[in-house]
Parts: sequence; structure tokens; C-alpha cells
Amino acid sequence: MPQPPADAPALAADYFQGYSVVGLLAALGVLFVAVAFGAGRLLRPVAPTPEKLMTYECGVDPVGEGWAHTQVRYYVYAFLYVIFAVDSIFLFPWATVFAAPGYGATTLVEMFVFLGFLTVGLLYAYKKGVLEWT
Repeated sequence: MPQPPADAPALAADYFQGYSVVGLLAALGVLFVAVAFGAGRLLRPVAPTPEKLMTYECGVDPVGEGWAHTQVRYYVYAFLYVIFAVDSIFLFPWATVFAAPGYGATTLVEMFVFLGFLTVGLLYAYKKGVLEWT
């Protein structure tokens, strides 16, 4: 059976020292948030009145039920925006690698595959009528 190196405990200590710093910072962060919330709870005035317990709606007294119908298409537009924003983020690193020697043809093919997937998704959304504003 092979023997571990003589400095194995020192290597383990060095290895876990990096994690101990991260753990200590995470614990301090949690403690800071807990102290802030606790101080806010202790220092704030508590005087509930019917007006304070009423739903606030831009300075106007709420009328009717609290349930409102929202058109789903707005979420679809937001989702499509996020998809294309993320895709544009992928274009910048691709452009830098494309200029590197030896990567031109490979990255060009990969980008056309990527843009093909985007086109298929956009055509699907168009075919389903998602992009029509009515």
C-alpha cells in the first residue's frame, strides 16, 4: 500500500484554509443581515391602524377584489427579450475567439448552429402567434 507524502497534513491544511475563509465570510454575511433585520424590528415603531393594514395602490384607495387578470403575452415578450439578450452575450466571446488563429472555420460553424437554434425558436413563436400584438 503506498504511503501518503510526509507533508500531507500541511497540504490538507493549505487546501481547507481557502474554504475556511469563504465559510467565515459567508457566516459574517449571514450575521450582518440577521443583525440588520433584528435592529430594524427592535427600532421601528409598531402602531397598526386599519389604514396601515390596507393594501397600498399608488396613493389610490383600492376598489374591488385584489385579483387582477394579466395578459400572458407580456411575459412571453419579456421571455423572448431575455433569450435574445443572453444570446447577444454569447456573440461577444465568439467574436474574440473567431479572430484567433486556427479557430475561424470551427467557430463559424458553431455560430451558425447556434443561430439556427435561435431561428427555429423564433419561427416556432411566430407560427404559434405569440409575436402578434392584438
